[in-house]
Amino acid sequence: MRKFACLLAATVAILLPGMPARSERLITSLSSHQVMIGSSFTGTELVLFGSVERDAATVARRGEYDIVVTVVGPREMLVTREKSRVLGVWANTSTETFDAAPSYIAVLSNRPFGEIASPDLLRRFEVGLANIAFTRNAGPDDVAPQRQSLFREALVRIMSQRGLYREGPNAVTFLTPNLFRTSIVLPAIAPVGNYEIETKLFADGVMIARTSSALEIRKVGIEQFIASAAREHSFLYGLGVMGMALATGWFASVVFRKD
Repeated sequence: MRKFACLLAATVAILLPGMPARSERLITSLSSHQVMIGSSFTGTELVLFGSVERDAATVARRGEYDIVVTVVGPREMLVTREKSRVLGVWANTSTETFDAAPSYIAVLSNRPFGEIASPDLLRRFEVGLANIAFTRNAGPDDVAPQRQSLFREALVRIMSQRGLYREGPNAVTFLTPNLFRTSIVLPAIAPVGNYEIETKLFADGVMIARTSSALEIRKVGIEQFIASAAREHSFLYGLGVMGMALATGWFASVVFRKD
């Protein structure tokens, strides 16, 4: 009996180190998953709460947790143009087309990205504006490879100035060691469509968990009616706009006519 007990203990001691340790689990909740845009919309701010779930089998960590929240809006074609002086006149001399560039990006974390993980890991998991993939249009007029990064940097700078691209290296706050929150700011010009929200959990320089959620921005009221008419009945919409322009011009000529 004693031999059997010793054999069982030895077997357990051999197998346990090879068993995978339990990892943490992320749970997040968004204050609202749908934003309605009307004529008085001036932007809004959503709050994302999250928690890191652990149990007795979770492996111990040397350091504290890090959180990176990435919000990506609907992708669209964006064009970056370079102006040069030609014969004394400023003109567009070269362009770079991005077929599937995010129309909105927010990357939020509890501390600078460089302190969370290595540059290689940040690129692998697309953490930060510099690491999010943009699909380019490699056509016959494609710019030289050494200049492509300049056009991408220009696009990021322009979208950041408009409030559509944003990095917040101290935008995530830990309320407790396992509970965190952050704010997602949507400007008045935020594009309509579906947004992807991905939350990544890092510890000891590696990513250990991730979870995703969705957000929808849609127009309501007269804005939605006009947008639907322009998209679904473009010919009639064009005639209507032309008629309104003619009527407005005629009315102005009558009001301001000098007899």
